[in-house]
Amino acid sequence: MPPSMDSTKKLSIFLGKSVFALLEALTFTLIPKPRKNVAGEIVLITGAGSGLGRLLALKFARLGAVLVLWDINKEGNEETCRMAQDTGATRVYAYTCDCSRKEEVYRVADQVKKEVGDVSILINNAGIVTGRKFLNCPDELIEKSFDVNFKAHLWTYKAFLPAMIANDHGHLVCISSSAGLVGVSGLADYCASKFAAFGFAESVFMELFAQKIKGVKTTIVCPFFIKTGMFEGCTTGCPTLLPMLEPEYVVRKIVDAILQEKMYLCIPRFIYFVTVLKSIWPVKMVLALAEYMDFFSIMNGFVGRKKN
Repeated sequence: MPPSMDSTKKLSIFLGKSVFALLEALTFTLIPKPRKNVAGEIVLITGAGSGLGRLLALKFARLGAVLVLWDINKEGNEETCRMAQDTGATRVYAYTCDCSRKEEVYRVADQVKKEVGDVSILINNAGIVTGRKFLNCPDELIEKSFDVNFKAHLWTYKAFLPAMIANDHGHLVCISSSAGLVGVSGLADYCASKFAAFGFAESVFMELFAQKIKGVKTTIVCPFFIKTGMFEGCTTGCPTLLPMLEPEYVVRKIVDAILQEKMYLCIPRFIYFVTVLKSIWPVKMVLALAEYMDFFSIMNGFVGRKKN
């Protein structure tokens, strides 16, 4: 086939797929996409001992999922387990696991496979925040941020993705952050780790698509600060556009995105516009908007979650 005809064919295929994608998106904007049934699915949630992870566990328990709860805090994790059982969940498994340690992730993952089965929905939710400016942050805390917020995703994917591919069935959920899309003063290590988590999840999605593996879905979540205690003391200069988010609302949106198999979820919607604006506006306009919204003082009052 002559090069010109090959190019014409490729262009026609691209335009056809684009039109179909736009029509599909428009349809699902007007008519909500059907939600999948997760009853009986094995859902593993990291950082399940408190905050967002606990609420996600309770939500999936009500949907009839089999729960596998991971957390470094044994007491908090077991409390989540009891709460899930109180909601009617019959199969809940709690494992103490330090997700920052590769060997421990692999060891506990093998235990899960033997005792529970193949994980079909993996929610990488565990995270930490130091809340210190870059030059004031000790090296070990920077390394810990990457170990928990990003590297743990590598090891859990390595542990559970092969079975999903073999079964052509699964769902990978990355809880990133709006700070994984836009740099924030006072959160250099946190932003870097969340940018990495976002890029990694997106890259694996692309790999799976290129290999024509259609049964394994991906959802990447980028919320603004949530009132779980993790960002205690932080403020927002523009609560109308960037409110501090209620945990129950965020969990409802995350679970809904998973059930509808959405690829990206930014909360609130203004985050979508921020990512576009920073790419097309002059830098000085972006900085002026950040000053107007008191974006540079968000972390000034940070105290973080109180330790038990």
